[in-house]
Amino acid sequence: MTTKLNNHIAELGLVKTSDPENEKPLYRREGLDGTSTFEDLDTKIGEALRACRQDKNLSRADLATLVGLSEQVYGRYERNSSKMHVSRLIHLSEVLGVSPLTMLFSAAPHLWGTTQEEAETRFRMIKFLEDLPFETMSSIVTLLETVSVLQNGATKPTE
Repeated sequence: MTTKLNNHIAELGLVKTSDPENEKPLYRREGLDGTSTFEDLDTKIGEALRACRQDKNLSRADLATLVGLSEQVYGRYERNSSKMHVSRLIHLSEVLGVSPLTMLFSAAPHLWGTTQEEAETRFRMIKFLEDLPFETMSSIVTLLETVSVLQNGATKPTE
């Protein structure tokens, strides 16, 4: 491996691991409870999908109709007997009226923080931001940019 790649691995705190679905070693970031297999992640996403559907008081048949699938095929996503593509996750988020982050957070909270408390706090903040009117959100972005500059001595982020 190159020095550049080793530095990248170290910078992100990646650990060498394996997964039953992959013959070669791979690198992952450890979760809050260790490193989940890809199957575990898919199962958690399916459970989150089911919870989102139930929160909207929709049956499997209702949601299957909205996404153009049979109830049986749709049910495979909730039971993790079929792999879900990102495009399908986006479509399901559209018809459920939820952020795809909701389902991703259920599977991988470690992407939002190094402790459960930090991850939940950061995710709650994101959820609040998603629901704010544009004018308020714009003011908050300006505030956060100012805090970032004061904290890091950095310049204002550019897009």
